[in-house]
Amino acid sequence: MTMTKKGTWLRASLVMMLGVQAVHAQTVRQAPPDAAAPQPDLGQLRQQVAAQARKLAEQQRQIDESNRHLGALQKQLEALQKQLATAPARPAQAASGAQPATRVSQVDMPPTGRPVGQAPVREDTRPPEIAPLFEQPGVLSPRGRLTLEPSLQYSYSSSDRVSIVGYTIIPALVIGLIDVRSVQRSTVVAGLTARYGLTNRLEVEGRIPYVYRNDDTVSRPINLEPSSASKVFNAEGSGLGDIELAARYQINLPKPGNPYFIGGLRLKTRTGEDPFEVDYLAAAPGLPTLQTSLPTGSGFYSLQPSLSMIYPTDPAVFFGGINYQWNIKRDVNKSLKGIESSFVGEVDPGDAIGINFGMGLGLNERSSFSIGYEHTWIGKSKTDGTVTEGTTSLQTASLLLGYSYRLNKRTSLSLSVGAGLTNDSPDTQFTLRLPYTF
Repeated sequence: MTMTKKGTWLRASLVMMLGVQAVHAQTVRQAPPDAAAPQPDLGQLRQQVAAQARKLAEQQRQIDESNRHLGALQKQLEALQKQLATAPARPAQAASGAQPATRVSQVDMPPTGRPVGQAPVREDTRPPEIAPLFEQPGVLSPRGRLTLEPSLQYSYSSSDRVSIVGYTIIPALVIGLIDVRSVQRSTVVAGLTARYGLTNRLEVEGRIPYVYRNDDTVSRPINLEPSSASKVFNAEGSGLGDIELAARYQINLPKPGNPYFIGGLRLKTRTGEDPFEVDYLAAAPGLPTLQTSLPTGSGFYSLQPSLSMIYPTDPAVFFGGINYQWNIKRDVNKSLKGIESSFVGEVDPGDAIGINFGMGLGLNERSSFSIGYEHTWIGKSKTDGTVTEGTTSLQTASLLLGYSYRLNKRTSLSLSVGAGLTNDSPDTQFTLRLPYTF
């Protein structure tokens, strides 16, 4: 019994000792790691500090670069705003050359706080395009551009004339010859015009016309041949017309709200057959003569300076001009063919002054419409320094309507129609143009 109790006590003591050792080991394992952590490496710390310093320097460089870029953008925006303030107003039909709008975000706005919505329209030093009505075009060819313009013009005019050769005893009685005459005249001119822009403000032009004319004269010489039947006389002529050379220069570069001024100079030659080269036929002694063939030229050189004005508004364009045509006198010094005792010496056909004005309106991006008025005063002709007997000064006036349609970037189609307002003007005329730019 005693041995058994002693063995039990020994076993209990051994278990207690093992439990104390296990508790001590557990306590050692749960001790904080800092107690046994190694000392930090100073070299690693220096490397980390140096890396952070390099990163900070790179970030500072990027910030400086961004500040310089923002400053450049601010200067550009201020320059664009100045251009917008000085850019001229453009009508709707002339806005095809404008640059597309550019949106600007709020972060790109200059620090002055001025709103910027879009880039300004590019300033154009050329006047806007309009539907052509007159011989002098309003828009000059750009530098280095060649424009070929075939054209076709038809005009019709009619007149009634009564010629009396004799004397009057009382207002109701005439002794002599009375010639009642009606003339119907048709003229077709097919032309080819070439324009070239030497600079953006200077243009030269040349034009070659081909002319066809047809006249029907209905006459009834009452006292010469008593008859109820009228006589019809027909005459026609065709061939090369008078070649023309011209130059135009844009005088100014206007500010917004001011007009464009264009000066021009045109020289007309006498390459066509003139009135002193065709054959004539006398209708009766003392009565006006008839031409058996019609001339295709005027027979005189002429020089025509002009000044045109174009004033663009929104959405219309107003235009006008004045010109002076100097018809240079000529010493014909020969007799007319088919007529005896018809020697012609020095002839001065008289000069002419013309004005025109109108308005153009852009209907859409491709088409435009124009309306205008043209008036010309023609002086009396002189022979050998004296006014030719029976001649008077003439006035021609026409009301013109024009329409233009842009087929593509290089070609457009233009049509103008004119109605005569005086007896000396053509009753009606229309002109078709098809310019093509290279």
